[in-house]
Amino acid sequence: MPHDMGYNQHPVFWVNQHERPTILTHSAMHPPLPPFPNFKRKQRKDGTCVYLLIIFLLVLLALAGVGLGTYKIIELQKELNQVKEYSSDGELSPSTEKLIGLNKYPEKKVGRQAAHVTAKESKNMPLVWEDKTGRAFTAGIEYKNRGLVVNETGLHFVYSSIYFRGTDCPNQDLTHIVYKKPLRYPAEMRLMENKEYQTCNPRVIWGRHSYLGAVFNLTSYDILYVNVSNVRLISLDETKTFFGLYKL
Repeated sequence: MPHDMGYNQHPVFWVNQHERPTILTHSAMHPPLPPFPNFKRKQRKDGTCVYLLIIFLLVLLALAGVGLGTYKIIELQKELNQVKEYSSDGELSPSTEKLIGLNKYPEKKVGRQAAHVTAKESKNMPLVWEDKTGRAFTAGIEYKNRGLVVNETGLHFVYSSIYFRGTDCPNQDLTHIVYKKPLRYPAEMRLMENKEYQTCNPRVIWGRHSYLGAVFNLTSYDILYVNVSNVRLISLDETKTFFGLYKL
């Protein structure tokens, strides 16, 4: 039986004498790792995009505001031009009436509170007045039962003009009085009074003018009246005998 010389226990390497053996370096044994991503740079880039988007939106909003303002100015200019336009018959156009608040059914609230009534034949006191025709008018103040009714508490300018005239010579006092009757006070309260003694020549036409006017703090539903000494001596000329008030 042949003797085992141990060739099977140890490997045998055949080396080519013309080739140099490969030497493993540190870089070959440990290959380089892939580069680590730079998260800070990416985050900075995303923030810049957000800022640019915000600036774009602000600019867009500003442009929209400028456009809206320009549109409103143009519309206002058109409305102002419509106010100046009149129809062929001299009346305001419907669009203009709508713009300035004129319509066939005005509101009950009256901005201007004033009244001016003129002379009318009277047989007794207080004097009767014309409130509709001629120069007479009422706006926010009612003429009722020979007197002017105050609509709102506040300062009012009250005035009254009486022109006395005649052909006979009465030789008497010519008295002109403006008074009021408060709603919650039973007695009359004199506001203004003028008294002059009339002297004249017989069979000569004469005339005397009396005017009263002042500012008073009046209360709602106060009623103002006018009395004179003799109703037969009053001129019915509406330019000389009148009575009125307006709220300040």
